[in-house]
Amino acid sequence: MGFESKYNYKGWPNCIRLFNKTHELVVTTDIGPRIIRYGSIGGQNLFREFENELGKKGGKEYRLYGGTRFWHGPEANPRCYFPDNQLVKYDWDGKALTLMQETEPTTGMQKEVQILFGAKNCPVEITYRIYNRTLWDIKLAPWILSIMNLEGRGIIPQEPFQTWEERLTPVRPLVLWSYTTMDDPRWIWGRKYIQLIQDPKATTRQKLGILNTLGWAAYYLNSQVFVKRYNFNPDVEYVDFGVNTEIYTDSDIFEVETLGTFAVIEPGKYLEHKENWYLFNVVLDKDEKSIDAGLISLINKTEMP
Repeated sequence: MGFESKYNYKGWPNCIRLFNKTHELVVTTDIGPRIIRYGSIGGQNLFREFENELGKKGGKEYRLYGGTRFWHGPEANPRCYFPDNQLVKYDWDGKALTLMQETEPTTGMQKEVQILFGAKNCPVEITYRIYNRTLWDIKLAPWILSIMNLEGRGIIPQEPFQTWEERLTPVRPLVLWSYTTMDDPRWIWGRKYIQLIQDPKATTRQKLGILNTLGWAAYYLNSQVFVKRYNFNPDVEYVDFGVNTEIYTDSDIFEVETLGTFAVIEPGKYLEHKENWYLFNVVLDKDEKSIDAGLISLINKTEMP
């Protein structure tokens, strides 16, 4: 694995680039922590970048920037929207990159991100930790939002089919927001998968959440598929009526979101959430036979954290 510091990316002069022979990942330290790029070397960035915000830093204005950001759920304004516009400290030990944000003065929370690139046959292993730096208990969940590039398609799995005779009880919650319309043409409701298309011409927002026991979500764009793997724990509480996976889109973005345990964090303690990232070259049509043939064999090669 390669490591490059002081890497100037789109106007941020102090980024860090991690890379191997085929893939690269760029992390900002002038702001963040943000993973602003992930893709093949010389290829497309799977993550969205906002041109009018690239290179900016400082100030009290919240900026979306792009890439993957680290929030704490459930969503609330202004708690979630503390601007990550300040310098981020980092440590590189030769194997892992650890980034530490300053404690948020409005919330008393501090975010840490540790990245292993190319370890154990997994292109990216990421550990997110959220620390309670206050003097009292706080109940939160680690919440990871990857803003994907435009005109792709999100894919999340349905739970395995069982007949009425095999199972009488439900297998998962599916949570809808007040602005979600299930007849929107961007949704593809399949027997095995739920798909959502990002359309820059759309005029409305769409979002759903699911309890995903299978532990993967994907985003397909221009013959590449980005896959997140993450754990499901039946013994913990999740936010938003009990979901660990959410997808959101509007005309400008698409987000693949995962959520960790919703629990009390005692002063000085932290909650932890992990994701494994993969990137594959594959052609996937919208029909479920194509996804079965092209994606599932790749998912079977991946690992949960």
